[in-house]
Amino acid sequence: MKFKIPFHRERKSVSVVRLNGMIATGRGLNDAALAPVLEKAFEKKPNAVALVINSPGGSPVQSSLIGARIRRLADEKETPVYAFVEDVAASGGYWLAASADEIYLDHSSVLGSIGVISSGFGLNQFIERYGIERRVHTAGTSKSMLDPFQPQKKEDVARLKGLLDEIHQTFREFIVERRGTKLADRDLFTGEIWVGKKGVADGLADGIGHLVPMMQEKFGKKVKFNSYGPKKHILSRFGVQLVGDLNHSIEERVAFSRFGI
Repeated sequence: MKFKIPFHRERKSVSVVRLNGMIATGRGLNDAALAPVLEKAFEKKPNAVALVINSPGGSPVQSSLIGARIRRLADEKETPVYAFVEDVAASGGYWLAASADEIYLDHSSVLGSIGVISSGFGLNQFIERYGIERRVHTAGTSKSMLDPFQPQKKEDVARLKGLLDEIHQTFREFIVERRGTKLADRDLFTGEIWVGKKGVADGLADGIGHLVPMMQEKFGKKVKFNSYGPKKHILSRFGVQLVGDLNHSIEERVAFSRFGI
């Protein structure tokens, strides 16, 4: 049984969840790793949940799963969610930001890149030059689609474009659902990026603001901040990186570098 002390005001609290890095299955930000973190952040019945985001994007599926989980928990617990963009919230990173009720950023923060990309290499001429014969046997006409060791086929490119368009449409619909009439009346879904006030002017963010002062403004100077995040692998605590972690780190660095970071 919980007793309330007369004339005693309970201290308001904000759960802070840091979403830092690429969005990817297995390593980086993904729904499986973040599920217990988000559950714990919301179950403490805070006055709000603050997402601190620094992500260049990544997997559209994981972005969708994480965003849906945030919205589901916010609705169930009737808890407002605020997003604070640090260096970048681009592509899937902006998908996560849009799951919040309000988005704030720094004057130099980068956000947007509402688009979908697929990239790779064509190595068919390379193996021909060295006399390497590529042998592929399939059951199903589309099993070797976009094989990098074979010449690119128009029908494969058309099929891939169709897949990318479907994912892009899902992305668009989520942003429109979340931002609604706040969005400027022009095409904001070209993959374009914005910085600071320009993102606010076009409705992708609600204002310039930082975590502590904004939350103090909304919930009082004595608001308590509780941080939540996924546990690090025990080896990483001692500075040991496995090969997979190193590859992910390189890929992540490349992704951030696209935005000058």
